[in-house]
Amino acid sequence: MKQRILIIDDDTSLRRVLEYNLQEEGYEVQSAASGEEGLFVFGNFLPHLVISDMKMPGMDGLMVLNSIKERSPETLVIIITAFGAVNVAVEAMKAGAYDYITKPFNRDELRLTVKKALQFNGLAEENKRLKSELSDKSDFRTIVGSSKEMEKIFDVIRKVADTEAAVLITGESGTGKELVARSIHANSSRRNAPFVAINCAAIPRDLLESELFGHVKGAFTGAVKDKTGKFQLAEGGTLFLDEVGDLPVELQPKLLRALQEKEVEPVGGTDIQKLDVRIVSATNLDIDKAIADGIFREDLYYRLSVIPILLPPLRDRRNDIPLLIKYFCAKHGSDKVSFDKKAFETMVLYRWPGNVRELENAVERLLIMRSSDVINCDDLPDKIRSGGVDTTATCSSGSIINLPDEGYSLEKLEREVVVQALERNQWNQTAASRFLHIPRHTLVYRMEKYDIVSPEKG
Repeated sequence: MKQRILIIDDDTSLRRVLEYNLQEEGYEVQSAASGEEGLFVFGNFLPHLVISDMKMPGMDGLMVLNSIKERSPETLVIIITAFGAVNVAVEAMKAGAYDYITKPFNRDELRLTVKKALQFNGLAEENKRLKSELSDKSDFRTIVGSSKEMEKIFDVIRKVADTEAAVLITGESGTGKELVARSIHANSSRRNAPFVAINCAAIPRDLLESELFGHVKGAFTGAVKDKTGKFQLAEGGTLFLDEVGDLPVELQPKLLRALQEKEVEPVGGTDIQKLDVRIVSATNLDIDKAIADGIFREDLYYRLSVIPILLPPLRDRRNDIPLLIKYFCAKHGSDKVSFDKKAFETMVLYRWPGNVRELENAVERLLIMRSSDVINCDDLPDKIRSGGVDTTATCSSGSIINLPDEGYSLEKLEREVVVQALERNQWNQTAASRFLHIPRHTLVYRMEKYDIVSPEKG
């Protein structure tokens, strides 16, 4: 079936030339002499692509573009504009135009621009078809968990994956923030495009700008050739900004501009590069405190966190620990290994300050160092066997907590600990989080989880 193209232009001669050239390329073409006529033809013709002049009597190209996007958001529109009116074309791109060409243009330029647009449209349709074949349960095999806390996370991922909204994932180190970012990408229409990750805290400050935005040859000492930045490498896909809270203050305005304008300027260069990149970022910092301390821009935070996702620490989803232990045993090639009851209980009740990453490292070490296929308490590291736990039901015989014989709710116990810590510190959240050896955002999460409210606010 031929691909359909609608041409809207009040210039009769140009319209006929366009129609002839595109028919020669094998497309089915219809044309209209005004915006109003073009919209009428659009409703009956249902084109895959619309090519519209910007400057026309009555409805101009921008009005045509807006009307088409309201009726059919997936239809691609190419705008024709006069030489020197690039600012108008940029405005059209912001409004949703796929591309623009400036007069005068030759046949090859037209042919390549149209071919690129229709290839893009075909890829989008294929992605849409593949997505429709997926079951309602999206593929989250890389994220292990069946607790109600993780089901909430999965639900958010399903809802936001195929949008263009910026996502900010927060949580303690080791909770799996990059896995969530990759799941968002894998369940989006961008899944066949690149997923590019950069750790903003791991790259020296003086090199980070070049890593993000690229540089041109001679931009600085050692820049012996042009370098493509992470933004450019992620074109059409997803850029994951890990540890974005550690981004130097002096780089934050440039990142903010890249997000607002969807364009970057390489270090030492003058050419502005328009980009189509979805941003997902993550941090383990207390962003509220960073903003208050003046080390993170509030306007950048709001750009990054259109959709915030807070990952709970492992100690707040203990029901997932048995599943994770089995998963890591299988992952490291020892799915026949088992834990005796006491060792298993101790693993579940340990606080896991390093979260899922610490758990995986511990399981891998146990598999390597074990003396049999049944792991017991003697095989566990000292810190797991004798400390960092929330109850006395462990390999250790001593504890500061005395539980009643009839048992006690762990959630109730945790709530009491949080309340006591807040009361001891006059309900100062920063001081209470320091007292409990946890980040402030974790304390806030627990307060929300257990409906804990300061007496002054209650």
